[in-house]
Amino acid sequence: MRIRHILKSIFSIVLLGLSLTSVAQDSIPKKTERYGIRVGADLSRLARSFYEKDYRGLELVADYRLSKKIFIAGEIGNEDLTDNEAQLSYTTKGSYFKAGFDFNAYDNWLDMENMIYAGVRYSVSTFSQQLNAYDIYNTNPYFGENTIEPNQKFDGLTAHWLEFVAGVKAEIFSNLFLGFSVRLNYLVSNQKPEGFDNLYIPGFNRTYDGNFGAGFNYSVSYFIPLYKTAKKNETPKKK
Repeated sequence: MRIRHILKSIFSIVLLGLSLTSVAQDSIPKKTERYGIRVGADLSRLARSFYEKDYRGLELVADYRLSKKIFIAGEIGNEDLTDNEAQLSYTTKGSYFKAGFDFNAYDNWLDMENMIYAGVRYSVSTFSQQLNAYDIYNTNPYFGENTIEPNQKFDGLTAHWLEFVAGVKAEIFSNLFLGFSVRLNYLVSNQKPEGFDNLYIPGFNRTYDGNFGAGFNYSVSYFIPLYKTAKKNETPKKK
């Protein structure tokens, strides 16, 4: 009987301890992480469309938080550029799509959701090139240069490339982010028109450096939260 009484007392104490622990845990606010989609636009292309009369462009950007550090990301856009150089004038029109992922290397504290990230995209562009005019150099200074205006258009061109991205995104107001990224591009395939070259590819930029290209964007985006998960407490490492 005495042993039974002792065991009953121990059992009651354990139940009381578990109850107090449960109450204590419920009283502590749990930290959560938000998951959702962030959508926006590239400000640099919009600004360039205003101050350059021969350029029109729009790029929409988006990312979706897949895990704590990984984001699915992509861009879609179109460009219309007429370039009048010293001996050549051409027009490029087309659309592009980029898809890939970003890895956030920044450790946020409290409820911050800023990013310092690196990522990669696989990009595809469909476009047309129009050769407006070009000059033929004449060695005789009396006649000067001959300007040819073929107005020859090449439709249905495509290009594929890999894009390596590094950038930052900072929350300036609730759910509103400003971002900046630099991009290094490598052409995987480039369908060239007969007797001409793709000097500019929408989404890729200029192709003067062979298969390599570079670019950047300034973005403003808005985060749309879809759900929350409890934030895992990181236990300190033992020394």
